[in-house]
Amino acid sequence: MNYKISGAIKKNRINFIIFAVLWIFIAIVFVSSFAYSSHMAGVSGKTDIQVFLQTFVKSIGHPFQTMGNIISGGAIGTYFSTLLVVTIFYAVFFFIGFFKSAPKNEYSDIEHGSSDWSQRGEQYQVLSKDTGIILAEGNYLPVDKRGNVNVLVVGRFWIW
Repeated sequence: MNYKISGAIKKNRINFIIFAVLWIFIAIVFVSSFAYSSHMAGVSGKTDIQVFLQTFVKSIGHPFQTMGNIISGGAIGTYFSTLLVVTIFYAVFFFIGFFKSAPKNEYSDIEHGSSDWSQRGEQYQVLSKDTGIILAEGNYLPVDKRGNVNVLVVGRFWIW
């Protein structure tokens, strides 16, 4: 199971930064506008959809002024409760994408026919780095070796 999490982290390093910047953008622009607009629409005790829409359109164009209006207008509670709901939904979708990008098995991103199956040069106990029959990049089967040096070639051989 550890290979899935480490593989997903390695695969999504850039996406973490993108998702964090996107969350900050959503929190500043959309959540602040929505929270301030819903607070202003409900000031009279009854929610007025026309006030909500007018305030939302104005505040989405000036997000930092809206943040100041939230602080001065007493809508901080509305802002944080809205931010909490949006963050929970955002985190759910983020983790769904994160776990969907996890490798299916331990060998999913390893090139077939490469020497990634071995570690710290242990393949050179059998193979050679320099000369012989080419098996993969940097791996040769030595022809002066004692024992079986048979090679199975898989692929097409065209005569014409």
